[in-house]
Amino acid sequence: MTEFEQIFASDGALASVISGYRPRSAQLEMAEAIASAIAEEQNLIAEAGTGTGKTFAYLLPAILSGKKVIVSTGTKNLQDQLFNKDLPLIRKALKKTPFKAALLKGRANYLCIYRLDNALNSSFGHHKEDAAALAQIKSWSKRTKVGDISEISDVKEGDPVWFNATSTVDNCLGQDCPDYADCFLVKARKRAQESDIIVVNHHLLCADWSIRETGFGELLPNVEVVIIDEAHQLADTASNFLGTSLGGKQLNDLATDTLSEYLSDAKDMPDLRQACEDLQLDVKDLRLAFGLELRRGEWKEIENNPKISGALNAVHEQLQRLTDQLEIASVRSKGLESCFERAETYEAQLDSIINDTHGEWIKWYETHSKSFTLSRTPLDIAKEFKSFMQHHQATWIFTSATLSVANNFVHFSKNLGLFDAATHSWESPFDYPNQSLFYHPRGLPKPTQPDYTDKIIEFVVPVLEASRGRAFFLFTSHRALQRAAQLLEDRLEYPLLVQGRRSKSALLEEFKQQGNAILLATASFWEGVDVRGDALSCVIIDKLPFASPGDPVLKARLNAMEKQGRNPFFEHQLPAAVIALRQGVGRLIRDVNDKGVLMVCDPRLLKRAYGQMFLDSVPAMKRTRDIADVRQFFQREEQD
Repeated sequence: MTEFEQIFASDGALASVISGYRPRSAQLEMAEAIASAIAEEQNLIAEAGTGTGKTFAYLLPAILSGKKVIVSTGTKNLQDQLFNKDLPLIRKALKKTPFKAALLKGRANYLCIYRLDNALNSSFGHHKEDAAALAQIKSWSKRTKVGDISEISDVKEGDPVWFNATSTVDNCLGQDCPDYADCFLVKARKRAQESDIIVVNHHLLCADWSIRETGFGELLPNVEVVIIDEAHQLADTASNFLGTSLGGKQLNDLATDTLSEYLSDAKDMPDLRQACEDLQLDVKDLRLAFGLELRRGEWKEIENNPKISGALNAVHEQLQRLTDQLEIASVRSKGLESCFERAETYEAQLDSIINDTHGEWIKWYETHSKSFTLSRTPLDIAKEFKSFMQHHQATWIFTSATLSVANNFVHFSKNLGLFDAATHSWESPFDYPNQSLFYHPRGLPKPTQPDYTDKIIEFVVPVLEASRGRAFFLFTSHRALQRAAQLLEDRLEYPLLVQGRRSKSALLEEFKQQGNAILLATASFWEGVDVRGDALSCVIIDKLPFASPGDPVLKARLNAMEKQGRNPFFEHQLPAAVIALRQGVGRLIRDVNDKGVLMVCDPRLLKRAYGQMFLDSVPAMKRTRDIADVRQFFQREEQD
């Protein structure tokens, strides 16, 4: 037996630490393929269906290679699971192979002692709630060893008060900070430098990439292997980081921080204070000029609206005035010098967004309840990503359950410029023909009909009754979700949980506890959600998940592809929708004992030629168009 055959055997190292462990041939094959790729320094795209056990299939060969490895995953939650659950299990299993692992997050996840003390000593004062939260953070700061803000349960991660107790790239004083020796972020990076396995997320990986591009240095240590888990998310994350974004919040934060430094070291400069207050007013006026509606829009909407463009020019001019004042004040203290450098950076970013005329960028804006973001995003990242990979002279492994479209990897590899990577796919070990049923009823309305949601509810209710609740009802738009919630409120006896009414984690917890609930949700529940057992026995999808053609970034990308003589629908929209559908379908069967029904309400699945591509990309389930088969499936399940 090979080393991997021994580890993955029914009586092997993994079985000794995981209760109920079952060997899976696909998991062993994937581990061996990754080990070979690392040994031969060959980039690999490795798709593994749900239930393969891909985490252990890539962690074990990474550790046994003896090389320095970065593992990047999609979210902080997955990061924590890898570091706190999966790696300790492997450490137990591989007793004779010691290794050092480190968890590294972005700087906003670590307490900043300097900024916390500054906030506590500020003469501005705080609201009662903020003052109490800062006191709790101060108390925790004396106990924590790593300074990861997820450790403290008393103050939520999303609480705005954390702005006063964490740093950003812009306001960090770096080595000039009086608390540099005790900096939790610096210590975390040092641990990463000294470790064999470094667990990061895509945001941090791409932040390292964008910083490297500007020549400011590296967040991540040089490594020999980079493993990208949830790799289907990477192109979108990378696209955001390669672009330029500047928001009203950043400008307000700059003004707030400058006012704090002014009170300490520049009280004799009233023009500096005036410039801060004027910038805050102009930022507020620009947000008001966009109107009340929350939306993403094309840049030409700004250019064609004198009110918005005038307010934007006022912000630009006021930012220049503040920069001039800060240049004079910057000799007073390190804090004022840092604010001056931020102001200069923001001014350059805003100038690049407003005055950019190159065809390689998409310019757009987004409004939030109290702020806005102005952005410039690259049309194509393949060239830049290829150059990033070449800079990291490492073996790259890309893995996810959804990288191919009808068994073809062209869409994924083309987006990232991966033309020399080997590809391999392993199907899920689950018995889909016997564990699941794909229901697509006859007589469905056209998705373009204004009352589409009302009409599909009549097809959905009998399925929810047959499944006795226990369902995810997934939508492609918030509007459809809200309409469905209205229509279902009094139609069913099962608990109705609606995304937006509570946090995602609270909804998931209640869904599992209720055991017969119906969860109505949009994008964030289509992937990365794991509900095993009877609580989730039905997944219903309202429409094929094509991205909104009104999205300014997508619209610009499609227009650019058309100008190049390409077919944007078949090259971009269709493959992206297929991968999104595969993620949604992946919520249904999460375990060898799970059983369930998938219902897709969109008639284009059979009425359009491209529907076949969706059908070819989902697992091989039994299919039916008859509600009687759905009822029979659930009756059999109840008897079992």
